[in-house]
Amino acid sequence: MQIDVITLFPEQFKALLDISIIGKAQERGLVQITAWQLRDYTQNKQRQVDDYPYGGGAGMILNAQPLKSCLDAITEARGGERIHTALMSPAGKTFTQADARRLLELKRLVLVCGHYEGLDERFTELCVDEEISMGDFVLTGGEIPAMAVTDAICRIVPGVLSGEDSFTGESHWNGLLEYPQYTRPEVWEGIAVPEILLSGDHVKIEAWRKYMSLARTMKRRPDMYEGSR
Repeated sequence: MQIDVITLFPEQFKALLDISIIGKAQERGLVQITAWQLRDYTQNKQRQVDDYPYGGGAGMILNAQPLKSCLDAITEARGGERIHTALMSPAGKTFTQADARRLLELKRLVLVCGHYEGLDERFTELCVDEEISMGDFVLTGGEIPAMAVTDAICRIVPGVLSGEDSFTGESHWNGLLEYPQYTRPEVWEGIAVPEILLSGDHVKIEAWRKYMSLARTMKRRPDMYEGSR
């Protein structure tokens, strides 16, 4: 999986790129993540990438030109074919696990980090295939959402985790929340691990886990539960 990120702050991606499971996956060649500095593609001598909005209003707007020039450079560096481009935006569709699986199938992806009061709508109309949101709230920039999307996609690339069971049994993979998990000690603060998990009967354990997954989803996320029926 190859993900290119257009950002004003590529240094924010250093932890994701250099350490953790995703960093190790890069070392093994399973994923490739590159953060591109937007200021390197402006035609402004002061490396300015924003300006005041037409019609007035608070804040600054990212110019279309450096965004398009950076995207063109990425396209050329990746062989010249158009790459699916997603804008991190509070106006976008809320990102889900299903989106992570869908985007993984593309093999290549460009993520654009918005900033300030937004970006020139003409770039969005001309170059953006979809807008992605983390939810109904606003952040100072698109870097955190871009890192979240990148992590969600890259961790399900075959070979990144120890096995498919590491993610196929997790919350949201099948539209439900994950069942409760326990580890040692057997009794903690007077609370014992459910006996069935100590029984060694894997058929009954699997049935219990499915039941608890449904029960937890119904209690905590009734919207998800209704959608899974």
